[in-house]
Amino acid sequence: MQSIRSVLRESIEQLGLVEHLTVAYILVSLLCAAICGLIIYFVYKIFYRGAVYSENFAVLIVLTTVITAFIVITIGSNLVLSLGMVGALSIVRFRSAVKDPLDVGFLFWGIAVGITAGAGLYPFALIATAAIALVYILFTVIGRGKRTFVVVIRYSDSAEEALTEVLKSAHYKLRGKARYKEINEMTADVRFKKDSDILKTITAVEGVESAVMVEYTGE
Repeated sequence: MQSIRSVLRESIEQLGLVEHLTVAYILVSLLCAAICGLIIYFVYKIFYRGAVYSENFAVLIVLTTVITAFIVITIGSNLVLSLGMVGALSIVRFRSAVKDPLDVGFLFWGIAVGITAGAGLYPFALIATAAIALVYILFTVIGRGKRTFVVVIRYSDSAEEALTEVLKSAHYKLRGKARYKEINEMTADVRFKKDSDILKTITAVEGVESAVMVEYTGE
C-alpha cells in the first residue's frame, strides 16, 4: 500500500509541478543571467549620472540577477521547497537606503532578467535586456545637453532687476530668498549646458557680491 507521501509525489509529478533539472539547464540559465547582468553592469558604470559612483552597487546588480535566476530555478523544480523558500524570503528585510531613485530601477531590471532567465526564456531575457539598455542610453544621451545646477547669489537691492533678467535666460526656478542687513541671498535652480559662462555673466552684474554654483543630482 502506497504511503500518503508517495501518492502526493506522484500526483504532483503528473500535474507537472516538479521538473527534473539537468546540469545543462542550470548552467545555461545561470550563464544567461550572468551575461545579462554584465550588460546591465556596464550600462550602469559607463552611463552613470550621479554624484558618487558605487562599484559595490554595480557588482550587486550582477549578483542580484544571478541569485534571482537561481531562486527561480529552485522554485520551479520543487513545489515543496518553493513554499519553504517563499516563506523564508518573506521575512527578509533590507535596511540599506537607496540614494538615487534610478538605482531602484536597475535593481528591478536585474531581478526581472533573473526571473526570465531562470524560467528558461533565454532569447526574451537577452532581447529585453538589450532593448532596455538602448532606451536608457538614449535618454542619457538626450539629457546630457542641459544639466541642473543650484546657484546661490549674494547681491544688493540695486542688482535685483538685472539679475532676474540674466536668470530668465537659464530658465531658473526660485528656491528661496534671505536677507542679511542690506545684502540679499537668492537660491535658485538653473538649467543650462555645463560649458555655459552664465556664472561669469551673473558675477558681472553690478551689485552682485558673490555667486556659487553646484551641480544638482537629486541626491
